[in-house]
Amino acid sequence: MHGDRGERFELHRWLYRTMFTIRTVEERLARSFMAGLIHGACHTYVGEEAVATGVCAGLTDDDAVFSTHRGHGHALAKGVSPAALIAELYGRETGISHGRGGSMHLFAPEIGLMGTSGIVGPCILQAAGAGYSAKLLENGSIGVAFFGDGAVGNGAFHEGLNLAAIYDLPVLFVCENNLYATEVPFSYASRNPDVASRASGYGIAGIGVDGNDVLAVHEAATGAIRRARAGEGPTLIEARTYRTRPHAEGMSPTGVYRTEEEVAEWREKDPISRFRSRILSEGTVPESDLDRIESDVRAEVDEAEREAAAAPWPDGGTAPSHVYRETT
Repeated sequence: MHGDRGERFELHRWLYRTMFTIRTVEERLARSFMAGLIHGACHTYVGEEAVATGVCAGLTDDDAVFSTHRGHGHALAKGVSPAALIAELYGRETGISHGRGGSMHLFAPEIGLMGTSGIVGPCILQAAGAGYSAKLLENGSIGVAFFGDGAVGNGAFHEGLNLAAIYDLPVLFVCENNLYATEVPFSYASRNPDVASRASGYGIAGIGVDGNDVLAVHEAATGAIRRARAGEGPTLIEARTYRTRPHAEGMSPTGVYRTEEEVAEWREKDPISRFRSRILSEGTVPESDLDRIESDVRAEVDEAEREAAAAPWPDGGTAPSHVYRETT
């Protein structure tokens, strides 16, 4: 294949494999949590795979990503292996943070994953800081913050966007608006539920996009990344999406704050099956290739889980490591 057709083939394969990997890992982790293999909280990304995938497709290892408590999808899309992620949630030495962080504290600075956090909002300021550093160093990299609709009411949202705006920082602010902050409807918590429109208050670009359409997310992110690298400042992207599993594993997926009918309706908008149908209708990737991708991913995740379960626990004597700077 040559030219645009070949590029679309490779892009669509990568997007599909990444989304399917995230989904397969997350469904495995949900079962592992119920089996008592995961210690601590576990917030899965099921239903939102198109956002991390569409954005990270345009990033490099030098671009700094800051994420949230629901960060597994961002880690996998940025390049973390399923084996390293699962081992971390199992608390094993082979995990991405050597078993010290668990679900909400994933770090891989060598590929630009600068950390996930259970605290709401700080990733916005951290991404602005990364953009400020990149501008001073003139190294062409950018900062990216993934955050939920609940963070929009945090002071860090105003401070981060305002700072990035006045200095024209190379930053992407990606709001994953899944309609609920834990169990509080965003429509209740805000008189202006249109997050993208808030960009105008800071004089920066704001884009609202269907967060369950991976190509729409990719297109919006690609334009924002290009502008950021060109020195044209930050962009606020609002990706409207939905988590079809509970806020955290072990909690009820429905109840007082949303109905089973609502969840079922959003499952019909599933980003993976939707993208698969589009690929097949446009003929960019043969169905046999998609089937092979799914088979390969399932085998990879099965092996990753076996490796994680057999991996050693961290040595208790290393508990003080990585707490303070170790000088030589």
